[in-house]
Amino acid sequence: MAAARTKRTAPVWDGDRARTILETLNIVVLTCDDGLEITGLNPAAEMHFGVSAKQVIGKPIASLLLDGADKLVTPLYKALISGRPVNAHDLCLRIGPQKATTMDLTITPIPLPTGKDRLIVELMQVDRLMRLAREEERIDRHAANRELLRGLAHEIKNPLGGLRGAAQLLDRELPDRAHREYTRVIIHEADRLRNLVDRMMGSYRPVKTERINIHAVLEHVRKLLLVEVQEGISFLVDYDPSLPDLRGDNEQLIQAVLNIVRNSVEAMQRRGEIKLRTRIERSVYIGQTWRRQVIRADIEDSGPGIPEHMQERIFYPMVTGRPDGSGLGLSIAQDIIVKHGGLIKLNSRPGSTVFSIFLPLDEESKKYGK
Repeated sequence: MAAARTKRTAPVWDGDRARTILETLNIVVLTCDDGLEITGLNPAAEMHFGVSAKQVIGKPIASLLLDGADKLVTPLYKALISGRPVNAHDLCLRIGPQKATTMDLTITPIPLPTGKDRLIVELMQVDRLMRLAREEERIDRHAANRELLRGLAHEIKNPLGGLRGAAQLLDRELPDRAHREYTRVIIHEADRLRNLVDRMMGSYRPVKTERINIHAVLEHVRKLLLVEVQEGISFLVDYDPSLPDLRGDNEQLIQAVLNIVRNSVEAMQRRGEIKLRTRIERSVYIGQTWRRQVIRADIEDSGPGIPEHMQERIFYPMVTGRPDGSGLGLSIAQDIIVKHGGLIKLNSRPGSTVFSIFLPLDEESKKYGK
């Protein structure tokens, strides 16, 4: 007699587990009924469209868009009629006057026991993926540059030390005081080159973590610059008082912010307005690392802006748009923020240049630099 076969059943997911998975997805996910009215959306969708679930549930899905709704509605109807998944690529959807995004669309019909179909709508932001790829490339390139600079610094400082030592010995042996001036020039220039190499390397100290408040860092820099530049520069602050503390190196973060603010002051030729703004950003990728939440600190100036051809290179050592600039301040700032597991983003146009510092709040912050 044949043994009875055990019937295999699909795993059952309870509602709470499914909801948790949906809420942690970074993909925009919505559900709608056969009348194309919204029945649900995840936090990523709320963030992307700038709405809350309570505001839009029961409303037509087309109401989320400022224009181009037909690009979304047409494939939705196609999925309903065919009962099959529908994909669409590179849809340009305008959410608001200032926000147009390019997205890939996947629509999956879900037949319910009642016979009334619902649709799962997944939207993947293509330009966001491109931005993430650029940021990851920038982090990798930054790490490669640091390694190159470390090797270069070693090769430069070794012979410099030999030159300086030989000049000191020669200085002691020369009887003629006039000739000693030449050896002292050699010593002075060797020291200057060594200091330049050290500045190019940025902060070589490891991050000394302690609990700090980002507003204390920003206020320290603001007060310092008000003393340095007593006229012509005005500061506006827009702080989120609910921000929690983060873990980091207080001195290094002050140095990073100071370098950025000084760069803004010089770009405005010491006349203009600087805004300091803080916010919480949720579900953020830094390179390929997902962060549940990060602190965002914006430093915005009213200067002429950074030329587009320089924006991708502005964090490289020795790159500057000013004749008297060293090109090291922003490179050092980027190095410090990366060592904190964060990132600096730039958005610049005439009249508004914004450097946005992203610093993770979770304890397991990955240190990209050592």
